[in-house]
Amino acid sequence: MRAWIAIILASVIVVPILILTVLLPPKTVVFAAGPPGGAYAEVAARYRDILARDGITVEILSTDGSVDNVGLLTSGEVDVALLQGGIPVSETLAEAIAGVFYEPMLFVIRKGQPIARNPAFWSGLRISSGAIGSGTRAAFEDFQKAVGLAPSANTLFDLPYGDALAALSAGQIDMAVFVTTVDAPYLARAYTDTTLDFLPLSYVETISRRLEYATVATVPSGAVSLAPVVPSAPQKVLALEARLAVRPNLHPALVNRLTMAAIELHAARNIITGRNTFPTVTGTDMTVNTVARQLIVEGPSTWHQWLPYWMAAQVNRLLLLTLPILFILVPLLRVFPSLYAYFMGWRVWQHYPMIRQIEDQLAQQQDSQALDRMDTQLIEMDRRIAELGLPAAYRPAAYHARMHIDLVRKQIHDRRADRTATMAHVILS
Repeated sequence: MRAWIAIILASVIVVPILILTVLLPPKTVVFAAGPPGGAYAEVAARYRDILARDGITVEILSTDGSVDNVGLLTSGEVDVALLQGGIPVSETLAEAIAGVFYEPMLFVIRKGQPIARNPAFWSGLRISSGAIGSGTRAAFEDFQKAVGLAPSANTLFDLPYGDALAALSAGQIDMAVFVTTVDAPYLARAYTDTTLDFLPLSYVETISRRLEYATVATVPSGAVSLAPVVPSAPQKVLALEARLAVRPNLHPALVNRLTMAAIELHAARNIITGRNTFPTVTGTDMTVNTVARQLIVEGPSTWHQWLPYWMAAQVNRLLLLTLPILFILVPLLRVFPSLYAYFMGWRVWQHYPMIRQIEDQLAQQQDSQALDRMDTQLIEMDRRIAELGLPAAYRPAAYHARMHIDLVRKQIHDRRADRTATMAHVILS
């Protein structure tokens, strides 16, 4: 009784501790965004507001961009990061929650400047191609290779986004390259500055096929402004898929909450994508987290309506782990009783070959010593079967075996009696 009381008390103490240490997620998430005032910083702030509803604090870390974010994420210095499409990530050091939005590659020039729409002919230009460590810089390097531009064909500058537009207006550079959302805050100046214009590229489809991770999106006329109309005509642009990524060992409850936030933020229709285009688990070029994939593909489970988010995430995870095990265990559970019954029977059946052997020997002429030896063997065998300690359901097999032993012993007894009678008859005669 005391042992049961101790077990109950231990459970009362241990279970809450396990819940607090295993199920409850950390209350702080470090989010690698991008430069202050950029599109990534704005998106990260929206995630911060959503996660705050559940008491989760999101610390936004300003960085130079996607390349910088990858380094921070794979080193474990941040928990979650926005990564531009095409930025390589180690499969073992980071996982994708999903692709979350398209980022067009935009080329801003001074209005009226005679720059070829075919980028293969660009030469001698002063181009701001993004700060070192930014995704824009990495994407433009790949872009040059895709269109056949030599690295030395133009002079590249690593100006921050805001400085690039100022330098372009001042005539210090000829072009500024941006990989960002259409509504990025720093692009507002480019839309309203009458001295600046967006350069529409030729052969966008061809370039996208050479740039493996790029696709083609259409920015409709008036997408930015209807008065004045900006752009004045629909423009096809190269678009890269931004990804929300996490470190592989991030608590599953936080993955669950980030995924739900991604669905809330990115499922709506916008200027260049239709409703429910994002978040998506395809085209990320990364390993997609299992919890996130299930939520995006199948939608939230019933648990999300009744349980706190951190508990619902654990229930889903438990089901993912236990269902495959159940598919294996259920058939085994059906087979186990048969195996158990066979084993119980075998404990008795293994003695039958010896009983049969003694019967065969008994059929031959045997002397008194042989009969005594066989009887001793049967007595020992009967003792072993009696001591098996079989469950009640399997005792009939033992009873039958002992009956067979008694029958053989009776034959031995009869054989002895016959021999005794024969010897007596010989003596009397």
